[in-house]
Amino acid sequence: MRFAHVTSAASDAPHLAIVRNDDVLPVAGLFDGAPDDLQSLIDGGDALLDRVRDAAAAAEATRGTPLADVGWTSAVSRPPVVLAVGLNYAAHSSELGLKADKAPTVFVLWPGSLTGHDATTTWPRTLSESVDYEAELGVLIGRPAKDVSEEDALAHVWGYTVVNDITARDIQFSEAQWSRCKSFDGFTPTGPVVVTADEIDDPQDLHIWAVVDGQTVQDATTGQMIRSVATLVSHLSQSATLLPGTLISTGSPGGAGYSRDPQIFLRDRSTVTVGIDGIGALTTHCRIVG
Repeated sequence: MRFAHVTSAASDAPHLAIVRNDDVLPVAGLFDGAPDDLQSLIDGGDALLDRVRDAAAAAEATRGTPLADVGWTSAVSRPPVVLAVGLNYAAHSSELGLKADKAPTVFVLWPGSLTGHDATTTWPRTLSESVDYEAELGVLIGRPAKDVSEEDALAHVWGYTVVNDITARDIQFSEAQWSRCKSFDGFTPTGPVVVTADEIDDPQDLHIWAVVDGQTVQDATTGQMIRSVATLVSHLSQSATLLPGTLISTGSPGGAGYSRDPQIFLRDRSTVTVGIDGIGALTTHCRIVG
């Protein structure tokens, strides 16, 4: 199934909806007590997801809101934490001149950075004019994961989404940690949808790409990850329990704007779309102020 947080003419408040071929069906209207955001659905476990599946099947003929008539907010709501993994593709670590160490580079993204598909992300010129894009596969944890093996790790995954890990490169290379340079308001678009794990046969066999102002700048496969999704989930679960709803952004392939000659940074009025085949395409509009 495909879930999103949307707004509509009937409700300006973001609400959870099932995304179908050409419309969306609000989950809250399926039955009394149905969840109205993704975190509540994940917290309800397999039983709640099964109930939503059954209710959606029964409402298959019910007309929803056309896709053209909805707005999109962050596909991920109220995550316990957003964990980002750096340098997880050899081409990306090489182009940045950074070593992919024996253990993953992990940092936390601030929750205020989350935003949705087709949103406008704004930042001050005085803070950075070296803002970059990074297409990434996002992984959502469904069941608590503590000390899980690589073999069992994917059983703890609830679903997948697309993440654009927008980065202020000048700040990244001037500070010892990476959280702030990637956590400006609106710097972590997610979506448009979250796809349940059963829809993705192999998270290491997905085409991942990015287009900036009409130019394809990233074109790779998740099979090029240094550490697979299963490896990352297992590794992260050794030090702390990964709680349901945790979002893990698994790193970006080569082609970042910083490393290009000439460099390509997100400019005022740039449009960047990052996508993963089988999940979706996530567009961000850029405005620089000041």
